[in-house]
Amino acid sequence: MTLASLSALGIVTAAVVFILAFLAHVAEWAALRGVDDGASVGTVPAQAVLVGAARVGAGSAGQEPADGGPEVSRDAGDVAVTRAETWGRMGLNLTVIGAICQLVGVVCRGLAAHRAPWGNMYEFVTTALLFVVIAYLVLMTRQNVRWLGIGVTALMAIGDGLAATVLYVGIAPLVPALHSVWFVVHIVAACLAAAALNVGAIASILFLVKSRAEHRAERTGTPIRGFLARVPDCRSIDNLAYRAHAFGFPIWTFTIAAGSIWAEYAWGRFWGWDPKETWSLVTWVIYAGYLHARATAGWRGTRAAIVAIIGIAAFWFNFVGVNLFISGLHSYAGI
Repeated sequence: MTLASLSALGIVTAAVVFILAFLAHVAEWAALRGVDDGASVGTVPAQAVLVGAARVGAGSAGQEPADGGPEVSRDAGDVAVTRAETWGRMGLNLTVIGAICQLVGVVCRGLAAHRAPWGNMYEFVTTALLFVVIAYLVLMTRQNVRWLGIGVTALMAIGDGLAATVLYVGIAPLVPALHSVWFVVHIVAACLAAAALNVGAIASILFLVKSRAEHRAERTGTPIRGFLARVPDCRSIDNLAYRAHAFGFPIWTFTIAAGSIWAEYAWGRFWGWDPKETWSLVTWVIYAGYLHARATAGWRGTRAAIVAIIGIAAFWFNFVGVNLFISGLHSYAGI
């Protein structure tokens, strides 16, 4: 088996493993359906329950829920929590395996091409996704953010699936414009920014889901049940999203600056309003507005989350869509 075929196999395998990891996290959420947080008390060790979870469920297990729903016994609740923990650990373990397969795919691609594996959209996307899953796993070593797993694995499964089926191209030499150290710096910075901004966006999406559950609980007077009872409170999620974006924005700023230096080397000008350059600036403005609004106008919560989601949509359109749908100097990358 050649390095090129091993690389392709690594990415395809990663896509399959991430699909399985996503399904495991779906099962984790489904296992806790109808169970409030009180069901975990008594038999399941504290470390087995998601760390950082909000103890939102007000009623104790074995009592009639305030909304008149079916009674959930302590034993049934503990079984559900144990089952959810098993699925969650399985999802995390599969994510680690998928990350290893992704790493093998990216590294073997570079070894087979005898260059940095960033010469086309297939290589850009698979490398950026590798940075995203590594960022998630590194964050897991600092605090338990397994509640992000369902979003991260969904992104990885979709991204790798599209890369393997739509974006894949064979190995080819770099075009002359890419023969620059600033190209390498530019792409590495872009991938680091992608990792932080995508984690922030996933947190923002889960913030909106959790916020809706909290508002419904306040309106009806019933506790939050299911997996959302074990997701951190909205304030904690909002803070995590903010920290991720605050980390990623300066790197994205440096990405644009490095790209300008590379453009001077490749095309003789720092800025030319090429579609890719324009959308990079649009993305920068959105994230600058996000951070500025939080710092000066007190935008937090729902409004900030919506801006973050708009930002990641602009980021991915700039990362992939501009190359596929708009002609410009960056169209050499194509797919």
